This record gives sequence, C-alpha cells and structure tokens, in this order.
Amino acid sequence: MNFAMRVCSVLLMGLMSCQAMAQQTYPSKPIKVVVGYAAGGAVDVVARTIGQSISTSMGQAVVVENKPGAGTNIAVKSVITAEPDGYTLMMAANALAANMSLYQPAPFDAERDLVAVSLIGRVPVVIAANANAPYANIKQLIDAAKGKPNSIAFGSPGNGSTPHMAIELFARAAGIDLQHVPYRGGSPAITDVIGGQLPLVAVNALEVLPHVKSGKLKVLGVLSPNRSAIFPDVPTIAESGYPGFEASVWYGLVAPAATPKPIVAKLHEEVQKALQTKEVRERMSAVGGEVVPGSAEMFANLIRSERQRYAKLVRDAHIQPD
Repeated sequence: MNFAMRVCSVLLMGLMSCQAMAQQTYPSKPIKVVVGYAAGGAVDVVARTIGQSISTSMGQAVVVENKPGAGTNIAVKSVITAEPDGYTLMMAANALAANMSLYQPAPFDAERDLVAVSLIGRVPVVIAANANAPYANIKQLIDAAKGKPNSIAFGSPGNGSTPHMAIELFARAAGIDLQHVPYRGGSPAITDVIGGQLPLVAVNALEVLPHVKSGKLKVLGVLSPNRSAIFPDVPTIAESGYPGFEASVWYGLVAPAATPKPIVAKLHEEVQKALQTKEVRERMSAVGGEVVPGSAEMFANLIRSERQRYAKLVRDAHIQPD
C-alpha cells in the first residue's frame, strides 16, 4: 500500500511539474480564436486585429476560426469543450450573455463554463432612419411614438440580436412601443429602410456609415455611453434625456473555465498591451468603436450584469430567437 501511494505521489508530482513547465513555455504553438460569426463582420475584424497584435508580441501565430450558427451557441460550446490549455479562445460579444435566457433550456452557463480573459472594446448600436423620415432626432421620434403603440417600425438583424435587444431597452426607457421587424442580417434591413419599406433600422454604427455619407440614411441617436467617433455630431440616448442609458455591442476574449490562472493572466497582459498600440486603437476606431482597457474581473462583472439585464428583457418583452 505504501509503495502504491509513493508511486501515485511521484506520478502526481510529475504531472504537476509538466503542467508548470507548459505554463512557463506558453505559448509554444499557434493559438486559435473562435468567432461565432461569418468572416468579414465586426466581431471577425476585432478578433483578427487583436490576434495579429498578440501574435507579434507572443511569437506564435493566432488563427481565427469562424463557426457561425445557432446564434453563436455552436462556437461557444466548441470552446467550452476544448482543452483548457490556453490554445483555444473565443472572441465573444453580447450574445454570450443574452443566449442563456434567449434559448431554453440554457445552452451553457458562461460564468461556470468559461473564464473572462479581457474586455476588448465597444461599438455603438445606432438608430438610423430613411433620409426623408419626418423625425430628425431621438426626441422627435419619441414624440411621434408616444401614445401610438407599434405605429413606428424598426428593422434589426434578427430576433434576439444585440441591436434588437438594444432598441427594446431604449423603448422601455422612453416609455414607447415600437414594432420590431426581424431580418436575417443587417444589410437587408438597411436596404428596406433606404427603399422606404420601413422607417427605422437598428444596427452597429459601421454598417450604416456608407449610406449616411451618401445621404440615404440619417442617424438619430447612438446607444453607447459616449458619442461615436464616426458620428461625432450625433447625440447619445443619455444626452437626449435619459442619463445613464447605454446599450453597446461589446467584445471580449474568453477561455475554457479550467484554463490555468497563469495562462489567463498572461493572455490578459498581452491583450492590455495590444489595446495601447496605435494600430489597434485606429482599427477599432475604423469600425466605429473604442478600446476598453481593464481587469479580467471587470469583464467578468460585465458578463454577469449583462446576463441579468438580458434575462429581464427577454422575460418582459417575450423575446424568442429566430
């Protein structure tokens, strides 16, 4: 019995030694960042921007793998079940917090199954209107909708999408009811607003930029806490009479829950360094966003608070996924 215990002890010490050595030499092979959306979208652009920066500083390739489907749930589950060794990460967005309430039964528990590595940044959701719409700002829109439930329609990239959720939060704050028209993506919704089939669209700021420049759309308000770098003259909802209101698209890196703390700490440190570089800041600004440096705990708290906010909204507004 004593011999067996000594053997087990030696094996355990050997295993711990190997794990410690692996952590000290991390990374020793390419790192994969999973994205739950198709290539070319905002989340994909952010993932590749951060990936390129930390690849340079860490001396290993960072490969972005796009796994769209099921509202990003396929991508999330692939990361949850991956080896927790720091070589599989995910560039997550608001859906990570929303899907636990939006889909039933809950497909995962982000706080239990994943660990927050670092928040990357935010991109504002905007409310845009047809250029000939009778309202030029948020106040005029609210005045037009007051006392007339569902008289004004807005398109979004789909039921349960971040822009859909953001406008529902805005409508509740303003005390109005808007009619939601879900589309399969932001582009067809924008096309119908330009064509006059409906008056409003809710999407991220970057998607409407070329149409605002061409004069086909106008932005009534941005739903971020600060004004958008690409629409500096457009007031926020908070500035329009609703102090404290904020509903942005956020991006951040997460890893499998059992990923060793030293590896999580190293990744966090590398991301924080990347967020300070001119290249990353300019790239984020180009997609209409801003970098948000901060601790891993700050990102974990954001996921928790967003989970609670979306749970209430899904319940109160009876929102169901497409």
